[in-house]
Amino acid sequence: MTKTDFPNIKTNRLLLRQIVGSDIDNIFKGLSHPDIIKYYGVNFQTLEATKEQMTFYADLENNGTGIWWAICSLDSKTFYGAGGLNSLSKEHKKAEIGFWLLTDFWGQGIMKEAMPLICNYGFDKLGLHRIEGFVEADNTNCKNAMAKLDFQHEGNMRDCEIKNGKYISLDIYAKLNKSQINE
Repeated sequence: MTKTDFPNIKTNRLLLRQIVGSDIDNIFKGLSHPDIIKYYGVNFQTLEATKEQMTFYADLENNGTGIWWAICSLDSKTFYGAGGLNSLSKEHKKAEIGFWLLTDFWGQGIMKEAMPLICNYGFDKLGLHRIEGFVEADNTNCKNAMAKLDFQHEGNMRDCEIKNGKYISLDIYAKLNKSQINE
């Protein structure tokens, strides 16, 4: 996907646009912040290491395995965070949703506004039937957000991953494409 055909999405106050090289400072700021990475699966200790994440975002688009957006102010001058879809399975018509926001913008309704746009893109443009979210069991804020966004809690995978040398449990949330639900 080239910059010219990347799907920008706008609301009255948000612009979801392609992540570009100049975003690396903000991505490092987010993915090195202790409050953000506490429940996030990726973190970086240096700006240089953050290039790995930039490659991840580009590879998703190039390989057709997902799409992530920079979530910004409408004029694109203020970077709020990032969100998107990854682990896209065309065969099973599903993907995993992910997101993070810089702490300065927590509690301002940005994710509540941006996440439905991402879901709608997945359902309407990518033909997905299911969008999944895997949330660390202790991450109450994210679990509350998933519920507010009409994701259904489907269960808990106990001690399914190791993070910082300890087992963690993940709660599974999912949202189905209402136009594709079997009656």
